[in-house]
Amino acid sequence: MSAEDEVRDASNKFYAGLNRMANGDAGPLADIWSHSATVTTMHPIGGREVGWDQVRKSWEQVAQLSSGGQGKLSDRVIQIAGDAAYELGVERGQMTLAGQQVTIDHRVTNIYRREAGAWKIVHHHSDIAPAMVDVVNRLKAKT
Repeated sequence: MSAEDEVRDASNKFYAGLNRMANGDAGPLADIWSHSATVTTMHPIGGREVGWDQVRKSWEQVAQLSSGGQGKLSDRVIQIAGDAAYELGVERGQMTLAGQQVTIDHRVTNIYRREAGAWKIVHHHSDIAPAMVDVVNRLKAKT
């Protein structure tokens, strides 16, 4: 299998995990993410998480609020340089977040690193999604 096929396979696992998270189960994301202290994410709801513990916690928190989600990556571009790779694309789909239906339609960048022979995601960055931010802000206002 070529390196690009391996990264594409890792990406497919990441998006399968995201779909599980959008239906309340963040567990499968742990299999595709590096557990390094250097991993990062910048979600469509804002913020920035650094280190596996913060990244994992952020996925778990979103999963607790999510149901009925389905999304996929389109317009994918993959570039590889040695043991690092990046992927660009557009995430499209829908989910129910804290009881409100939201549309997913934002640009993303994912960065992968080969660790012990397997490609792991080390960074996920997406555009801010105003509808999702609005839901999160309303939840914060209630508490």
